[in-house]
Amino acid sequence: MIFSVTAGLLGLLALSIPVGIVLFLLGFGIDQFFSAFPLSRALGQVVWSASNSSTLIAIPFFVLLGEILVRGGIAERTYAALDKWFSWLPGGLIHANIGTATMFSATSGSSVATAATVATVAMPQAEKLGYDPRLFSGAIAAGGTLGIMIPPSINLIVYGFLTETSIPRLFLAGLIPGLLMAVAFMAVTAILCKIKPSLGGESRSFSWSERFASLKQLGPIIVLFAVVIGSIYAGWATPTESAALGVAMAFLIALANGGVSREMISQSLHGTVRITSMIMLVIIGAYFLNFTLTSAGMGRELQDMLTGLDLSPFGTLMIVILLYIVLGFFIETLSLMVATIPIIVPIMVGMGFDKVWFGILLIVLIEMALITPPVGLNLYVVQGARKSGRLSQVMVGAIPFVLVMLAMVALLVAVPSVALFLPDNF
Repeated sequence: MIFSVTAGLLGLLALSIPVGIVLFLLGFGIDQFFSAFPLSRALGQVVWSASNSSTLIAIPFFVLLGEILVRGGIAERTYAALDKWFSWLPGGLIHANIGTATMFSATSGSSVATAATVATVAMPQAEKLGYDPRLFSGAIAAGGTLGIMIPPSINLIVYGFLTETSIPRLFLAGLIPGLLMAVAFMAVTAILCKIKPSLGGESRSFSWSERFASLKQLGPIIVLFAVVIGSIYAGWATPTESAALGVAMAFLIALANGGVSREMISQSLHGTVRITSMIMLVIIGAYFLNFTLTSAGMGRELQDMLTGLDLSPFGTLMIVILLYIVLGFFIETLSLMVATIPIIVPIMVGMGFDKVWFGILLIVLIEMALITPPVGLNLYVVQGARKSGRLSQVMVGAIPFVLVMLAMVALLVAVPSVALFLPDNF
């Protein structure tokens, strides 16, 4: 059954059928061909159970927060400020791409939205200043992946919901690995541009007075992050309440910068409804699929297969990591998470692995899937913003950052405290 379901999933996705619909179709197929009971009769209860959770309310709030920041003109101001601080490094403006992506990741929670925002702002500068299109665009695609690692993260909320794990602990666990990867992205960029200066364009320097003057553009984003995350760990708000508070703060920031208009509000609300609907369709479809898989015995079949290999817990972990890397080539990231977490996580926890730690490891693997072809969403988002050139250039430019993510996977496996230090001590 495992191979039949995997083949069906890949085949339906290859037909460009929406992911949420694919998950429902697979669920109905399992009901028809692998179950002795009419599982589809439980559809209403499954849909209600999947959507009736206060935790999920945080998703539209964080999406709306990101929409307001993007459409309120705050992205351009943040990018211009970071340009003044980072453009003297080898690689110049590429570091501003990564820095802006990091700051927006700390507020929006969405990788695709982060990549789209930075790409829209940065691409005209790349053409004007003569940057290598491969590394420049690859850095934007990779920087955007930080949106699902650095809190607040929509994907971490989904993981916490599916595994009944503390979301504040997950947010704390993702902070150090996310910041380490941002620094590693910049370090790799500097090294490559030092070896081959033509990759990074011309470095520029600004006076200290210009740099300090630009801090007023960064202040609102830093304050917003402090309010959203600080309110959670101070015990003043739940993640859902802090998301609502963040929306109010983002609106005030956009209002203070003159970015609020009837059109801006309309576009933000429409974008929020569209993205949230897509996420909820995938979550509900995955819940139904997981219900049919479990009822048909696939969970036991997969567990028997893994235990039948007679591997140590470490060996099983290596198999699971390889499985996610391969599936990440073909399956959209959120779909990959919700379709596999209810099956894989209980097996890994049963072998003694920490649920919070495994969640962060999984997020790194999911980040990698965002920039590996043929289904790496961030690659297509950045290519769409370029308006010229080939998609293969973005793919080649993302390769150094994929290697950084593989190094982070190795670091998390070797030193679990990289993820667990903050949640275990605060």
